[in-house]
Amino acid sequence: MTDPVHNPDAEHPVVIIGAGPAGLAAAYELTRHGRRPVVLEALPRVGGLARTEEYKGFAFDLGGHRFFTKVSEVEETWHEILGADLLHRPRLSRIYYRRRFFDYPLKPLNAFAGLGPLQSALIILSYLRWKIRPYPQEETFEEWVTNRFGRRLFLMFFKAYTEKVWGIPCSTLRAEWAAQRIKGLSLKTAVLSMFVKPKTRIKSLVTEFYYPRRGPGMMWNTVMRAVEQRGGSVRLNSPVLSIARTGSRIDHVLVASNGRIESIAGAQFISSMAVTDLVRKLTPPPPAEVLDAAGQLTYRDFLTVCLIVNRAHVFPDNWIYIHDPEVKVGRIQNFKNWSPEMVPDPTKTGLGLEYFCTEGDDLWTMADADLIELGKRELERVGLVRHGDVEDGCVVRVHKAYPVYDARYREHLDVIRKFVDRLDNLQTVGRNGLHRYNNQDHAMLTGMLAVRNITLNQRHDLWTVNTDQEYLEEIASTNGAERGNGRATPTQAAPSRDPDDRSPASGALLGGREAGAFSMFAGRRTRRR
Repeated sequence: MTDPVHNPDAEHPVVIIGAGPAGLAAAYELTRHGRRPVVLEALPRVGGLARTEEYKGFAFDLGGHRFFTKVSEVEETWHEILGADLLHRPRLSRIYYRRRFFDYPLKPLNAFAGLGPLQSALIILSYLRWKIRPYPQEETFEEWVTNRFGRRLFLMFFKAYTEKVWGIPCSTLRAEWAAQRIKGLSLKTAVLSMFVKPKTRIKSLVTEFYYPRRGPGMMWNTVMRAVEQRGGSVRLNSPVLSIARTGSRIDHVLVASNGRIESIAGAQFISSMAVTDLVRKLTPPPPAEVLDAAGQLTYRDFLTVCLIVNRAHVFPDNWIYIHDPEVKVGRIQNFKNWSPEMVPDPTKTGLGLEYFCTEGDDLWTMADADLIELGKRELERVGLVRHGDVEDGCVVRVHKAYPVYDARYREHLDVIRKFVDRLDNLQTVGRNGLHRYNNQDHAMLTGMLAVRNITLNQRHDLWTVNTDQEYLEEIASTNGAERGNGRATPTQAAPSRDPDDRSPASGALLGGREAGAFSMFAGRRTRRR
């Protein structure tokens, strides 16, 4: 039975689907404007892809979220929310390759000692060869990286790890993902950074960052409480079942709540759920070509094997990238080194072993006990922890962690976008709402800008966040796929400052504050209150 329609804000109700960084940033921004949003979250806790899980008092960050941004207003919001609970932390990370550990960012003596003079010379010669005769067009990740690092370094440090993350060949993964995530980094800049401080801060080379005392979930729990104290509501365990529309306007959503189905109406809707799920939940359904396009977009999932180690000190890094095809683990996080308060007992250590997979495959469906055993074996194989030192563990699976940039994803996404943009009172935000591999700060920014489209009648094009001109110039291809969408794109370079939002690789660009700076994201149609 369906309950009567519930209006959370009788004057101008705003319904937000998803309580991750984008959805909660939107809710927080709405309360700044005196609005009382209702936020609907399917999971039993907030944070979405940036949530923190707990097991026996140990906190596990699902992916490792550096809080470092070039968006000054986002950074100021972090400090406003957490204050002294936002710690300033040093970054230490390494790459495990051929049973050796390499400092990352690179350090001269460490790199040469690990590779040897012959291999180092061959890398430099390969780099020079590809600078002289590069790929004329950069359509794939392989072409983009080879042009900047040379073929030999691509094969050594990029190919195996990237294919482990994405589950598809580097010759299929689109170049725009590399341009977005590792913008500004090449062999030249990496080597120069060993000796000279870069004039601009390249995120892959950043050596410090902010981090909440108890992980990113601490941030989002605090935001939830603030929204509720200001009259909004955040409803957990409330999955959206369907989204009813009349023509080009959303009327209400049907939500499962406490064993009942409830209809929640709104004048405006902001959605961070996967855009593929969004169009499938619409009633009446969109045209067949839109549903078909949604069926063609794919995602990469991942799981974290959370292990409790009976040792006070395991390794000094925040995380280690595992570039070894002989083990399945992709990255290992040491959460005690992110913040000492991530562990309840200083004589023990909490590790997160990240396995990239696809829902339904062998890794995803493996029993938790078998995954924990796999994690123990692989920790011992790479020489970090003895099998017997692991005393307990659990497994957390994360759906739709990474939107995949395959050969035709842009074509399919454009079909969906054209339809969604015709829905007058709906905006999609966040990584999965836009099917864009955005960091946490970019996700927050899309939520903030969506609210300003509603409350201030501004015209921000959310699809262009993190796709500004400097990113696009990183792709040498002349096909103009990103630019031919009929929307205004940012034309202004951003000022400094940058979270490594669960990123297997890194890079980011944004900036500015208040309406003047945000005006670079012009082009979205005017929103009606």
